[in-house]
Amino acid sequence: MKKHEIRVLIADDEKNLREVLQAELAADGFHACEAENGQQALEQLQEQEFDVMVLDLNMPGLGGIEVLERMKALDLPTEVVVLTANATVATAVEAMKLGAYEYLTKPFDLDTLVTIVERAYEKRSLRSENLRLRTHMMRQTADRTVIAESPAMRDLMETVGKVARTDLTVLVTGESGAGKEVIARTLHQGSQLADGPFISINCGAIPETMIESELFGYEKGAFTGAHARKLGLLELADEGTLFLDEIGDMPLPLQVKLLRVIETERFFRLGGTREQEIRIRIIAATNKDLKAAVKQGGFREDLFYRISGFVLNVPPLRERREDIPLFIKHFSGSTPFRQKRFTKEALAALAAYAWPGNIRELQHVIQRALLLSRGETIAPADLPLDLTAPRRSSARLLADVEKEHILAVLHETGGHREKAADILGIHRKTLRRKLAEYGEA
Repeated sequence: MKKHEIRVLIADDEKNLREVLQAELAADGFHACEAENGQQALEQLQEQEFDVMVLDLNMPGLGGIEVLERMKALDLPTEVVVLTANATVATAVEAMKLGAYEYLTKPFDLDTLVTIVERAYEKRSLRSENLRLRTHMMRQTADRTVIAESPAMRDLMETVGKVARTDLTVLVTGESGAGKEVIARTLHQGSQLADGPFISINCGAIPETMIESELFGYEKGAFTGAHARKLGLLELADEGTLFLDEIGDMPLPLQVKLLRVIETERFFRLGGTREQEIRIRIIAATNKDLKAAVKQGGFREDLFYRISGFVLNVPPLRERREDIPLFIKHFSGSTPFRQKRFTKEALAALAAYAWPGNIRELQHVIQRALLLSRGETIAPADLPLDLTAPRRSSARLLADVEKEHILAVLHETGGHREKAADILGIHRKTLRRKLAEYGEA
């Protein structure tokens, strides 16, 4: 525990005691500040972040109990150690009900106070870490394995290893389903912030009206429905990595705010007045041509240059066909049908296919074939028709293959567009646009 990182506020109307406590805590390595009354304490708590407050219950004006009540109403997260010269069971119980961590009766031993402050800080840290861990676990993806036997992927992973150790902001480009998030996680795991959280958000999957509050969090009462303070993903990613997937879909007004965060590592929660400080690494990803988006006015040029400190392009599956057998083994191993084997003809069909949905599509095809095949081997007949249909001519376009596959997956899901988009590894907006192009809207 680094005491200089523990911020303590001492709120007591007795000047001599307040100054002694401030000096002793500072000498012991804490960052200690003073407040001479309850109102001043509340103002400081709302202006900056404190881990622990040492609060006198018996102050004129706004007393300690009132301070605790207002802290509870404002949802302030600071742990409180209360002090009193004439403690009773009633006041102690009342203070503890209002959220106080512990109480001490004056006079008290300074070593005892230091120990209690440290324990209060540990409780606050544990609560924050639990919240961060829960959020982190909810955002884990089902598969994070990097398969890199093909020359293209070997070259990429060699570069990833070098870039991971830097503090550069990275832009990962590539088609939907190619594995951009897996590369982002690998960058995080090889970085100096590997012990911190990896938090991801898909900028295209969240409504514009919600994405700002998801990123920045909000204070209680910031808007209708904000019944309590909520930490945003920026805070949850503190001392770790924030992965902004499909950043090309981020609304322009929010791009301005993100740029400031990257430049200053500071931000305000929605409805907040205290500036939050964070230390994070930003990794962004897109399947769009951001340079073209900049020219068209859909993406800020200054933000583009900020996020593209280093650009990594993930090759599509059709350019790394050598990896397909390894993916088959990997995806098969996570099913009850791992003993089944693909015939040479089936493997040839899988290798010859263009895979517009990339790895996500391959995973779906493999799992479908394992489930539906009746024998111990998987033949071309067990694969979707569009993978095994004979080529019409050498001029057959990739767009034709893509159309056939999209419509086949949509049919397989009973017309459920959200499920089809998930299987194909594309966003629902992209699926709607393609269906409109096919006259299937």
